[in-house]
Amino acid sequence: MVISILQITSFVLISQASDLAYAICKVFLSTLGAACYNREANASGRRINQTMRLLHQVSSEWNRLNRNIRLFFLANLLYQIGTGMFSVLYNLYVQTLGYPDTMNGTLVSVQSFATALIFIPIGLLGDRTSHKLLLMTGALFTGLSFMGRSLASGESALIVLSAAAGLFAAFFQVIAVPFLAGNSDKKQRLKLFSYHFSLVLAAQVIGSSGGGYLADVLQSAGWSKIQSLQAGLFTGGAASVLAFVPLLLVRQKPAVQKDASAAPPGPALSHPLPSSAREDWSAIAKFTLAQLIVGLGSGLVVPYLNLYFTNRFAVSLTAVGILISLGQVMTIVSMLIGPSLASRVGPVKAVVLFQMMSLPFLLLTGFTNLFAVACFSFLFRQALMNAANPIQSSITVDRVSDARRGIANSMTQTAFMLGWATMGPVQSHLLTAYGTYWGYALTFSMTGILYISASAIYYFMFNERKQKSASPQAANQNAPA
Repeated sequence: MVISILQITSFVLISQASDLAYAICKVFLSTLGAACYNREANASGRRINQTMRLLHQVSSEWNRLNRNIRLFFLANLLYQIGTGMFSVLYNLYVQTLGYPDTMNGTLVSVQSFATALIFIPIGLLGDRTSHKLLLMTGALFTGLSFMGRSLASGESALIVLSAAAGLFAAFFQVIAVPFLAGNSDKKQRLKLFSYHFSLVLAAQVIGSSGGGYLADVLQSAGWSKIQSLQAGLFTGGAASVLAFVPLLLVRQKPAVQKDASAAPPGPALSHPLPSSAREDWSAIAKFTLAQLIVGLGSGLVVPYLNLYFTNRFAVSLTAVGILISLGQVMTIVSMLIGPSLASRVGPVKAVVLFQMMSLPFLLLTGFTNLFAVACFSFLFRQALMNAANPIQSSITVDRVSDARRGIANSMTQTAFMLGWATMGPVQSHLLTAYGTYWGYALTFSMTGILYISASAIYYFMFNERKQKSASPQAANQNAPA
């Protein structure tokens, strides 16, 4: 009997202890869960607050820009969407028509030569006439030429329309930077150039990804490959034409601002101007030489990246469009990092560092047979090589006076496009002679050698200029901060 009572008592105590332990564990786990939930909620709240602050900062920066710049950014967004759609689809369209790879090289060369021929006249016109008129002309007729190219199939029509597109595309390429410089002060320029180049790439991301996706959707809906590519190309042309509309609302202020900025040196014009002119033309010649070498290397690879992926890895149009878009996104991020690197090591060294860091990824892209490796190396090469563009623009603006800024931009653009025009047939010959593996491997290797040469020339020429210009030019080094 006693034993039974003891057994019952011990059972009750044990059960109560287990209930108590269960209650303690339950309270502990609920407390721990609440703490984790609160931590996640706090982290989520912090992310939301950071996003809201970023959106508020972007909105305030946008409102701080003057009306002309906002309208230009809107027009450039539409224009670059059309350009992005066209760039990712047109080579494939020509290939689908049944032409050999040499035809794509010929068309790239014709367009590049046409652009190069018109660059300097447009630069001279930009210093003497309305930037608004030139931008409107470029947007309207570039879009119309894109539409014509989307419908043309004969060899002569393809060549003529490629030349027309090259002529009118030069208007935006040459006038954009002088237009932004004429509507801003020196403190804004580096940031403004970063916004400009980032907007260009973001719009091309939308255009290139949207163009490839549209073509694939139309093909899945029963359209032929040629019809789907034509529809995508025509849509891109229509987007570029729409860029004409915001430019109509631009107010004619750039010429007044340029004259006002050029007015102060007026009384001492007799003596200082010749030395300034010599320094300007010396700097322009150096910029032009460096850009020519970069253009030669770029012309071997960049116009044919979509064909590289489709020929070597047989991927879909959507995959090519998405990949090129991801490359543009990474370039946008690297461009936003670029000014901070320039403030630490100097703008010239920042340009050289970005270009040299891209070389291993360039060579890896040319020699790999693995699609994943090619995608990875392509993305990093794209981001690093193009991240220096806003910094180079700010260096050009700082080292060339207002009176020759248009001609400086047009000459460097001319040199770059001449590189593209020269290398188109070379790339096509190497691809035809050595096949899709060794042909691309040779072109990527030659591009690497040219990039190394351009970086070395850029560093030694402009680093020397920086040491010599400690006195008169030091006051003009405000933009690359």
